[in-house]
Amino acid sequence: MFNDFILFVPALLIALTIHEFSHAWMADRLGDPTAALEGRLSLNPLRHLDPIGTLMLLVFHFGWGKPVQFDPFNLRHPKRDAALISLAGPASNLILAAVLSLIMKLAQIPLLTLFFIPVIILNINLAIFNLLPVPPLDGAKIMYGILPRDWADEYNDFMHSYGTILLIFLILPIFGSSLAISLILPVVNVITRLLL
Repeated sequence: MFNDFILFVPALLIALTIHEFSHAWMADRLGDPTAALEGRLSLNPLRHLDPIGTLMLLVFHFGWGKPVQFDPFNLRHPKRDAALISLAGPASNLILAAVLSLIMKLAQIPLLTLFFIPVIILNINLAIFNLLPVPPLDGAKIMYGILPRDWADEYNDFMHSYGTILLIFLILPIFGSSLAISLILPVVNVITRLLL
């Protein structure tokens, strides 16, 4: 149990840092310096930790990092670019998981495998969970960005009114498990099997 915790903490820090850094990097690339000016264009985990969100992750294995802010007025295509900024976080987690998996399989070093496996698993879970299209998860902005304008506005209005309730419903354990876990588990399992 203690060994699992020792491995979980660095895996969590790596996953959260890469995720939030990637949001900041994409925003900066698309012309918005807000995140860079706030010091978020950094691989220092302390720049990306939200105290309450981190505590929740450590205790309940559900929480959040410090959200990366961006100013849509600095973006050339605000609707599309907001979706790209949001997609950057989950995409970076999946890319990191794939790269670590490749290194692990090529190196065949037991100690490396012991450290990499929790990092890979956590990155996959964080990526797929964040793709659920419910605010404040990244999937909500991605969904808004890919929907036609009329549908996107209706979706946004609905989520503005009911998104928080929907998210609580998704993460509350019902019959021993949450609906969110039931939704993401098949995808997580497929990717995990491919990489591990």
